[in-house]
Amino acid sequence: MNNRKVIITCAITGSIHTPSMSPYLPVTAGDIALSAIEAAAAGAAIVHLHARGNEGRPDQSAEAFAPFLKEIRSRSDVVINVTTGGSPTMSIEERVRPAALFKPEVASLNMGSMNLGMYPMLDRVKTFSYGWERPYIEGSRDRIFRNTFSDIEYVLKCCAENGTRFEIECYDIGHLYTLAHFADRGLIQAPFYIQSVFGLLGGIGAHPEDVLQMRRTADRLFGADRYVWSVLGAGRHQLPVAAMAAAMGGNVRVGLEDSLWISRGELAISNAQQVRAARTIIEGLGLQIATPDDAREILHLKGNDNTGI
Repeated sequence: MNNRKVIITCAITGSIHTPSMSPYLPVTAGDIALSAIEAAAAGAAIVHLHARGNEGRPDQSAEAFAPFLKEIRSRSDVVINVTTGGSPTMSIEERVRPAALFKPEVASLNMGSMNLGMYPMLDRVKTFSYGWERPYIEGSRDRIFRNTFSDIEYVLKCCAENGTRFEIECYDIGHLYTLAHFADRGLIQAPFYIQSVFGLLGGIGAHPEDVLQMRRTADRLFGADRYVWSVLGAGRHQLPVAAMAAAMGGNVRVGLEDSLWISRGELAISNAQQVRAARTIIEGLGLQIATPDDAREILHLKGNDNTGI
């Protein structure tokens, strides 16, 4: 157990939080690149990347991704993970485009549609710098984050020839069964990199029993040797869920995409700060953190030299 290497993924900016929620949220290409490089130096083996455009809006254009992908690639050996989630307001064709073009080592893939309720954030954020932010958050009351069976198949087939492996994001137990369905059809191959997501409104909760249920179900469906398990806890659940997973043999994801906080009432000042907090937990359990090359071996990745970045 003490020799086990734990992969830390850092999700740098995402599409849930808006610029007015934290002055530390990276939104420019330069800030995203620097934040990713700092997170890697702090111990992240993988960086999970979204892009931002005008006024910090989520942006899935190649032009938005290219500058920071190239900067990260030139200055760090970290594993680059490009989102196909984009934001709930985008079409599947728009969301898959950067992964299909840049052929990264890893791309994220949500394993189902869901209600993704961001609107409770309006209870604590009263003033917004940009006109798009409040309607975007408020609109989540009546918006479905769509990833139908057809959408999932579209992403898998678009990236089938790229050698890209997927961070399979599972927000509920049914998403594990959907992964099993696509595996049975031969559209995705083991080992699966399963990212269990806890504590978002609309998905599974963050109670220890929820974490255990996700792990037990994945073990039963796939067998422990056919998948690599990682977790992320949203908001205040980030570090408690990370601690549970690390103790249970899992890997962890942190980052400002998933939580703006480092402790109760205290904003995280960087992604690297959250990585260091996760690293402290992992090493406190007597475990080691994985390097990027360790992560490549564990996840059977193709290597940086075989991407289009």
